[in-house]
Amino acid sequence: MRAVDALMECLKAEGVDVVFGLPGGANLPTYDAFYDAGIRHILVRHEAGGGHAAEGYAKATGKVGVALGTSGPGATNLVTPICDAMMDSVPTVFITGQVRTELLGTDGFQEADTIGITMPVVKHSFMIRHPLEIPRSVHEAFHIARTGRPGPVVIDIPMDLSRADIPYEPVSDVRLPGYQPTTDGNQKQIRLAAKALANARRPVLYVGGGVVHANAAEELTELAMFDRLPVTCTVMALGAFPAPHEQWLGMLGMHGTRTANYAMDEADLIVAIGARFDDRITGKLSEFAPRAKFIHIDIDPAEISKNVPAHIPIVGDAKNILPRLTAEYRSLEPDPQRLEAWWTRIKGWQQRHPLAFEDSSDAEIKPQYMIKALYEATGGDAIVTSDVGQHQMWAAQYYDFPRPRRWINSGGLGTMGFGLPAAMGAKVGCPDQQVVCIAGDGSVQMNMQELATCSQEGIAIKVFIMNNGYLGMVRQWQELFWDKRYSAVDMGRFPDFVKLAEAYGATGMRLTDKHTLVEGMREALATEGPVMCDVRVTAEENVYPMIPAGQAARDMVG
Repeated sequence: MRAVDALMECLKAEGVDVVFGLPGGANLPTYDAFYDAGIRHILVRHEAGGGHAAEGYAKATGKVGVALGTSGPGATNLVTPICDAMMDSVPTVFITGQVRTELLGTDGFQEADTIGITMPVVKHSFMIRHPLEIPRSVHEAFHIARTGRPGPVVIDIPMDLSRADIPYEPVSDVRLPGYQPTTDGNQKQIRLAAKALANARRPVLYVGGGVVHANAAEELTELAMFDRLPVTCTVMALGAFPAPHEQWLGMLGMHGTRTANYAMDEADLIVAIGARFDDRITGKLSEFAPRAKFIHIDIDPAEISKNVPAHIPIVGDAKNILPRLTAEYRSLEPDPQRLEAWWTRIKGWQQRHPLAFEDSSDAEIKPQYMIKALYEATGGDAIVTSDVGQHQMWAAQYYDFPRPRRWINSGGLGTMGFGLPAAMGAKVGCPDQQVVCIAGDGSVQMNMQELATCSQEGIAIKVFIMNNGYLGMVRQWQELFWDKRYSAVDMGRFPDFVKLAEAYGATGMRLTDKHTLVEGMREALATEGPVMCDVRVTAEENVYPMIPAGQAARDMVG
């Protein structure tokens, strides 16, 4: 059969039921194979939208997301989603077309060095040199993408090789001698960690997105609830521990709660699970958690001690390690009374510094109120995607996520334009779930063209634009740190989002009164097909609390 038909058989063998892509000259053979393959293909309007949709699909389902692009600009348009998937450890496979082999290196039409361009931002990549390589490369790509620390894999296929006839034999085993992720964790280290926990007087469980990727939320909750351990999550891990809950300190980091950040600052033991101590969490590294010892559990050995030295490192899969840590911890019969003083301290912070905002006295919609209204309208039962900016942080602060894979956002790369196509991918992966995108008026315009995809494909996402007329987070920084010298942050009055939604075949709504906001949101959620709501909010509201960049947690403002 043709190599591209073998490619389709490989995708089906990997359980792929949908791909997101855009055809072009170099991947025309692949698209011809789709004609008979029986795999759903969703025609996106821009490759970046397809890449982010594949991410949204992967984050919502836990399965590998697949996106396609042609050579040259098709591939370069995928670079941002590839980098985004690398930063947030999203299991994805990107299949790109390439010019014919005799044109490689000649600057042929739509030629780009896709492997070279993406090399720094992929987990692995395959440049196909012979058509017989295609089947095994596809299976190896999926294996690499989903195992160990998940991530993006690129397969670049020259057009002439994709058309070649090959004798196809299904690949039944994938063995990569050079790639053997450690998953079990060292039992001696786990025992040491249990002893450290049993002796700690001020412990904190610091939970990252790795817990979600490992499907280890239950195991985390069991450990935390055995001895009433305080839990805080990064923006990528929200939902890994049920919120609200008496042991939940809220999100930590630059816009986390004072309680979570103060607890980290005063802790004597921090158990980092699937987290990487990035700068949004640590602030000034030299002053981060100065009293604490660190247990670091991560499947990626490169992350351990990268930013903060680990006293007890444990390399492995959180789903394997946490039950054994809990068992060892139980056997030590720790004294629960030792945490009383710590909880008294934590409750004092919670009472003095709750998440709060000054609501309007009239019909004006405060952005924080918008998030609380959306939580009420959805009953907290929705998959929520977000773009990047102030709205993302307010959503993380005020929308309580009861379980994992309900909160999908771009954390490490901070990609504006992520939210709408990610919602599209999440809805395709979870068609029976309500999927809501919280967007900013700046971010949403970066991949708004995918609303046409949603209308054409019947993908009924609901987009709520927090419209303050500004690039809000940049404006906030200019206000606080640049003497309010607003430069290139005013988005003006355009476009008319209601008319634009209608032009794309979606339903457009505008909500401007807080007294009818919940009712309006419920109407939007109940409307068939894709809906875009323009929610007008306070123009110059700031996200607080906030740790100024490069400062310590104890220096929070607002």
